[in-house]
Amino acid sequence: MKLSGKITAAAVSAVTAFSVTGCSGSGTEKKSDKINIICTTFAEYDWTRTIIGNSSDAEVTYLLGSGTDLHNYQPSAEDVMKISSCDMFVYVGGESDKWVNDALDEAMNKDMKVIRLLDVLGDFAKEEEIKEGMEAEKEEEADDDDGVEYDEHVWLSVKNAEICCDAICEAVCELDPSAADSYRNALSNYTAQLDSLDSDFTEMADEAKVKTILFGDRFPFRYLVDDYGIDYYAAFVGCSAETEASFETIVGLAKKLDELELDTVFTIENSDDSLAKAIIENSSDKSRSIETLNSIQSVSDEMVNSGVSYISIMRENLETLRRVLD
Repeated sequence: MKLSGKITAAAVSAVTAFSVTGCSGSGTEKKSDKINIICTTFAEYDWTRTIIGNSSDAEVTYLLGSGTDLHNYQPSAEDVMKISSCDMFVYVGGESDKWVNDALDEAMNKDMKVIRLLDVLGDFAKEEEIKEGMEAEKEEEADDDDGVEYDEHVWLSVKNAEICCDAICEAVCELDPSAADSYRNALSNYTAQLDSLDSDFTEMADEAKVKTILFGDRFPFRYLVDDYGIDYYAAFVGCSAETEASFETIVGLAKKLDELELDTVFTIENSDDSLAKAIIENSSDKSRSIETLNSIQSVSDEMVNSGVSYISIMRENLETLRRVLD
């Protein structure tokens, strides 16, 4: 697991300076009267902006808009300052978000609403698992003192998305009760879209001739496949920092391809496909194809401006699975 660790001393210093120059009394001086919401991942951002709609009373900021992968993100001093004075902060709360604890400790707005998605999901949050043929991590650390390490990629379950959206909507309504009806109507409309997406995934899985996928990559899709009864094999767990698999892992996955008679090896977005190609080269059929599923971990502002949404990406994943598994 690659850890983001603590926020830098420069970032902490920036917040300290901000508290001296930008605050009066016990509160933080705000640039506007709008409710300021900050989200770390794209899924959180897209859900929140959909619920807010065209409201002139709230605005939402996407913290990882540079397209940086969640696992590699390090907050800048500017990011920490934004968080310090926001009204609401939404984050996943897994291993990659360890830096958040320091940022919140230094926050000037002590009345900030904080939504940790792993807390929202409760028993629906899944522990990371090591599957047959998967490369073990060299260093393992856990999210909690009890030794449990949770899978961070909660947004890749449409069912989880509905639970998270409910929590986000309720928090926004508490911050802006005058517009609560508008927010709840937007949530209702969006939930209907998520229900439709969930039904389409269920139909795809029910009709699929192939019930197993194999990843020559990290595997952040456990929530998705568990929802629809699809089995998987992969080189690494979803949050692994490893990029090179052992020959034993490559050969093992190649044998699994042959054993299950799979004709496709999957990768995630931004992969160089080298591991997937190596697995295919060590299998009995060198003509096997490589397909990509988007884990929604590195969506940039440019992609957002082009109209990309959580539902549009998940529907692309749906159609890829439908085509391959059928």
